[in-house]
Amino acid sequence: MLVHMELARIIINEINDHQIVYLREVNGDRQFPIVIGFFEASSIDRRVKDEAPPRPLTHELLKNTIEELGGELQDVVINNLLDHTYYGLLRILQDGETVEVDCRPSDAIALAVQFTPHLPIYVDEEVLAEAAN
Repeated sequence: MLVHMELARIIINEINDHQIVYLREVNGDRQFPIVIGFFEASSIDRRVKDEAPPRPLTHELLKNTIEELGGELQDVVINNLLDHTYYGLLRILQDGETVEVDCRPSDAIALAVQFTPHLPIYVDEEVLAEAAN
């Protein structure tokens, strides 16, 4: 089962390489952190603050590419946690079929916030149960 989550907080620390995003359950109390890179955290933060760069950066480029190729990004899913590493999927509607593309959760979240309103972020119940401990 997938649990609907939302971006709750972004912590950017320019002194070290580990930035953190917190995801919070939309209709519940559970939340958990994911450690991400500076570039992804900056991309997420910039879009949350509605600060568009003058030219497309990587996540804007991916959004534009999906759309120009006739796809529609439906949502993103964090579907696995293995050896303290989260795994994610982009779910793209293409010609009436859903295509799932493997990705890092940080890129999935950064892509989800490129849209207005932000695309849904889901976390597999098993992953959430393990992460929230």
